[in-house]
Formats: sequence, C-alpha cells, structure tokens
Amino acid sequence: MIRHVLAPTSDQLEAARRVVADHLIPTPTVDVMIRGRRVLVKLESLQATGSFKVRGALSALDAARRDDAHGAVITSSAGNHGLGIAYAATLLGVPATVVVPANASAAKVGKLRRYEIELIQYGSSYDEAQAHALALADERSIHYISPFNDTNVIAGQATVFDEMLDQAPEIEHVVVPVGGGGLVSGVLLSREAHGRSDVVVTGVQPAVSAAMYHVLRGIAMADVVHHATIADGLAGGGDEGAITNELIARYHTPLVLVPEAAIRAAVAEATLTSGLVLEGSAAAAYAAVADDLVDDASSRIGFLATGRNIARELLIELLAESTL
Repeated sequence: MIRHVLAPTSDQLEAARRVVADHLIPTPTVDVMIRGRRVLVKLESLQATGSFKVRGALSALDAARRDDAHGAVITSSAGNHGLGIAYAATLLGVPATVVVPANASAAKVGKLRRYEIELIQYGSSYDEAQAHALALADERSIHYISPFNDTNVIAGQATVFDEMLDQAPEIEHVVVPVGGGGLVSGVLLSREAHGRSDVVVTGVQPAVSAAMYHVLRGIAMADVVHHATIADGLAGGGDEGAITNELIARYHTPLVLVPEAAIRAAVAEATLTSGLVLEGSAAAAYAAVADDLVDDASSRIGFLATGRNIARELLIELLAESTL
C-alpha cells in the first residue's frame, strides 16, 4: 500500500525545532582523526536513547498530541525509532504501541522493555512488522507513525543538521546513513532552509540491503533482494512511493554502497582509535569516509554518528576480528 505523505512545511520544521529544543540537549559535533584526516562527527550516539531517532519521534508525537490530546499512536521499527517513540511518549504522556520484528536487535529490544509501552514482536523482517502495525492501526483506529515516511518525523530529523551547521559552519560535505530515508530527507531540507546548497550530501547504504539505491534506479521495492547486515537500522527499509524517495531524487543525492566487511571493520576501528561506540548503521558512514568510498574533494567532511545501540556480544565479536 502506498501512503501519500507531504514534505514538511517551514511551519512544521519550526515546530519540530521548538519541541526538540524543549526536550533535548544539542549533541556535540567534534573533530576526530580518521586515518590521518580530520573529520567532523555529529555525535547523535550520545542521545538518551542512543540514536537520533528520538528527534523525529518527539516531533511526530507532539504533532499527534496537538491533533488529539487523548489519542494513542502505533509505530513499527527496527529498534531505534521505537526507542525514540517510547522515550517521547513518556515525556509527552502519549500512549504508544511499538511493533518490532521478532529478530530485532536484542540490545534494542532490551531497552524497549524498560518503557511503559505496548511492545509487540512480530514477523521476521521490518516489512512484516510494519504491515502488522498498519493493520493494528486500522483495527484500533489509532494514528500510525512511520519511522521515515512521515512529515513530522522528517521535520524532527532535520534538526540534526540544523545543529551541525550551527556548531560547524565550515562543513563542506556530510555523509548520512540511509535506510528509509527520513534522516537524509531532513538533512536535505535543513540544508535548503539554511541556504547552504554549497554543502554536499551523500547517503550511504549497506551493499547487502540497499532498497533506496535500487529503487532510485527503477527497481520495484518488492523486487529488491536483502541479506543480513549488522547495519540493522538501515536494512530492508523503504516504502514504495514514500516522500523520502521523492526528496532524495529531487535533490540528486548520491547514494554509496558500503561492503559488509567494511562496516564490521569500522565498528572496531571507531572504538579502538577514536573511542566511539557505533552501531552498524553509524559505522556504515564511518567506513564510507575512512575507505574513501564517497566522491569527495572537500577539506571539511563530516558524518552523522547516528547511534550506539549495538549488542555487547556483537561488539566483542567485532573487536576480536580487528587486526588493529
């Protein structure tokens, strides 16, 4: 089913800035040396939920609460968006249901269980979890919030780049992990709102699960083949006809595929050389910069360290694999 969603207006972007500023402390943008090069890193891994997703969740729940002060919401998630919804629901007093796949990251599911939400594990993929959540939304007549194909979620994610531009106005190129495209869409709209068309935006996806990359080349979403990746937050994502697809295409945003081995190595390298704990989705952006996978001639490149929610056992495994 195609869900028709509009890009956020300037008023919706401003509303997102207000609610994020009211409830979240800006995360820092820092300089990190990666293989001898200074790289700007926006540390969304330091959010209370361990991921940038709390921004979009706050924006969407604030908008839903303004529409219906007593309304409940339901969402589907690979994990981080669900954590954002759970955290925002607690702050704003909104009843929430989160549907995640049965095989979702144990680290993220464990954190979700700490919140007073209804947690449902269903299906073996994000797509199956989303279908179940949409069916429940219809059955219960409650508002469904997509992790990416949602006007107010995108508006909330735009605040990541608002902050980064304020903290590091010298940035010339930013590398953004892409799953369903909510974050990169927000970055593109923030760049436009600030009149910074000079900043190059490149998206990265795991090579083994890159729906957006293939859809923008004419392949139907349902025909994209996915394989397992430690970048679980980027895996399988995307909706046919999503506004995020349209925005990425409209701004001619390049997408780069990152090999799984490079993502695995990047998790360990980031920890051992820079003290950064990155989950696989964030490590995809680190790997793209470290391995020169992006087309870059700028002097000031940066990336979004989107999250830290990696299972302890996986982190130990990846550190053991490292040759550093």
